[in-house]
Amino acid sequence: MPYKAETVSGLKSLDDIEDVISRAIKKVNGKKENDLCKYLPMSVGGYMHHFTLRKMKLKQPSELSALIEKFIIASNKPTIISPKQRAARGSKKRKDQITFTKTQLDRLLNMAKISGDKEMVSVLSPKKSLIACKRELIQSIKAGVADQNLWNTFTEIVQGQFNAEAALEQLFNR
Repeated sequence: MPYKAETVSGLKSLDDIEDVISRAIKKVNGKKENDLCKYLPMSVGGYMHHFTLRKMKLKQPSELSALIEKFIIASNKPTIISPKQRAARGSKKRKDQITFTKTQLDRLLNMAKISGDKEMVSVLSPKKSLIACKRELIQSIKAGVADQNLWNTFTEIVQGQFNAEAALEQLFNR
């Protein structure tokens, strides 16, 4: 895309930089300006970002021209620069935490039940929904069995929902 021939702060004109860029694109068998970025190294490591190329084209055309001349046009075989190492993204796995498989958790839960450790049983037991807990409670009552743990689970779930609703109500009434 040719720009009108004007000199930016007394440096090379935009037509001159366009000519250098087009010669470099032909040399690397590229299709567009951004294809040159992979061949231009940066002082901080890696290759030049396409935004930097555009900015240099308008504000520092002589420096960009010198870079292109040195690393692409004057080079017998221009080499592709490897990208800059980026910071790790995503979740970081903690090495000090133990992860259990489903069968291992089931075995631990069974051992906790056998030993009578109610706290471990509650920690290792899968969390039940209110509907599932109601269903189990009704079935146990119909069977004539009063399960205190099931009743405690039901009251904890209901209390938790009540507390959550109260917190939301307080939040919206501020």
